[in-house]
Amino acid sequence: MEDYALDIILGKGPGARSIRMDLPKFTLIAATTRIGLISSPLRDRFGATYRLEYYTTEELKKIIMRSAKILGMPIEPAAATELAERSRFTPRIANRLLKRARDFAQVSNRDIITQSGVKEALTLMEVDELGLDKNDRRILETLIHKFHGNPVGLATLSAATGEEEDTITDVHEPFLIRLGLLVRTPKGRQATEAAYRHLGVAPPPTQQATLL
Repeated sequence: MEDYALDIILGKGPGARSIRMDLPKFTLIAATTRIGLISSPLRDRFGATYRLEYYTTEELKKIIMRSAKILGMPIEPAAATELAERSRFTPRIANRLLKRARDFAQVSNRDIITQSGVKEALTLMEVDELGLDKNDRRILETLIHKFHGNPVGLATLSAATGEEEDTITDVHEPFLIRLGLLVRTPKGRQATEAAYRHLGVAPPPTQQATLL
């Protein structure tokens, strides 16, 4: 990266030789959600490091309104807001939900995406008002009902829900933690009081005393 050159080793053993190929000046841009896995010498060679924050509801609403125009399907501002609030702070999810809402409107012979239509479509997709899908809820329900609110190790939670450990840690857990529905403790994962409220379940007395 620094020398704009690429060293290539030809052959093996004592007869191996190295050839250096000079490269034209270039700019390298890298993106990752797991910066800790990049070796420190490589990471330090980048001239600038930036952290991208999650999109806000208003920003997602603008994206949805623009995408609806591209799709040629009018959408109510309230419907765009409803989709934005359930999109897990992510534009690609917002656009995916928008397409399903459009499909639902077309099947229902509607010429515009309405807020009520969005709610109906997302109910069919089992996406609730916080943007949780059935797999998110299954993780929380497993913690609450099977383990009675006690901390649970990742391997045990994976076995109990049928989800791969990487899927839990990379897909579901960050969103649940950001919403305050799940916490990591030294003993394992644990549902918060907010998770109990969201699922309409009363926390056990010990959990209540800990979380209140």
